[in-house]
Amino acid sequence: MTISISGYCPKTGQLGIAISSSSIAVGQRCPWILSGVGAVSSQNVTLPALGPAILQQMQQGKSAAQALAAVIAQEPYHDYRQVTVMDSQGESAVWSGNRTLGVWQATKGECCIAAGNMLANLQVTEVAVKAFESHQGELSERLLHALEAALAAGGEAGPVHSAALKTYAEQSWPLADLRVDWADNDPVVELRQLWQRWQPQQQDYLTRALDPRLAPSYGVPGNE
Repeated sequence: MTISISGYCPKTGQLGIAISSSSIAVGQRCPWILSGVGAVSSQNVTLPALGPAILQQMQQGKSAAQALAAVIAQEPYHDYRQVTVMDSQGESAVWSGNRTLGVWQATKGECCIAAGNMLANLQVTEVAVKAFESHQGELSERLLHALEAALAAGGEAGPVHSAALKTYAEQSWPLADLRVDWADNDPVVELRQLWQRWQPQQQDYLTRALDPRLAPSYGVPGNE
């Protein structure tokens, strides 16, 4: 019921995840990122706690594979979970339990990893990885492009109702955190529209946070 693509940008150090699902509010439950540490997508009969637990292990010095193995070993229902992990150097790891739903697959690429369950076909995650690797834009754009390519390649076997895009730079808060919690049709199209509105303002909001003296106009009455 879920497709995700996680990525790392060596040029900027950014980490991010783009994800879609047949379930409501996938962005609230599945993608987890800690700046300078890693990105985790906890999906398939989702246990949100896996994300923070794996990131904590990585923050303490474990590799992506070591952190994933340590947390999964303590999860009594690990057979139901599908989890991807990306570290701050672009190395990745994945777990898909034997009760992962439907057709499922995971594909590792250069500084990216894609995974999904209840897929229309086994090529979906490979297409996502190739789309990410071939795109030269900023991380958020590459992730969204990869997710769109995955859906065009068949995507999920059933309808998609929610989607999210989350990226972190060096700050403790997200650089981008965009969500479509429910749409009857084409939530990824709506996510693309949100990104097109957010992207031109992204740097302005970061500037406002880091140095208000340099902040551009807020565009409200009385503001100069």
